[in-house]
Amino acid sequence: MAEESKINGLAWFVAGLGVGALVGILYAPKAGRETREDLANGAREGTEFLRNRTRQAAEQVSELVEKSKEQVAEYVDRGREVVDRGRAQWEEFVERGKSLVSEQATRVNAAVDAGRAFKVPAVPVDPTE
Repeated sequence: MAEESKINGLAWFVAGLGVGALVGILYAPKAGRETREDLANGAREGTEFLRNRTRQAAEQVSELVEKSKEQVAEYVDRGREVVDRGRAQWEEFVERGKSLVSEQATRVNAAVDAGRAFKVPAVPVDPTE
């Protein structure tokens, strides 16, 4: 938004230069040679002004590009750190899960083995019941 405002300001400035030159020619006529020299000088000044403004704008754009590159690199680094931390946590959780499953499988196997080894005493069945 600020860049657009600067460009509009520059456009109005150049338009003002043109209108000022035209009004100057109409209200203060000089000899043809003097008028041509004045117009040429005005054109040179306008050209030099535009060169300076263009150079300044290019420098500002370069600075913005460099800042943007630095910010993007910083965000990429942060993203990598977060992914690495997440991956480490995920691996830790997976290992915990494997360990927990192994423990529970051992317990279940022990319970099954204990159940198989357990003999129920024979209770006489009363046929009258």
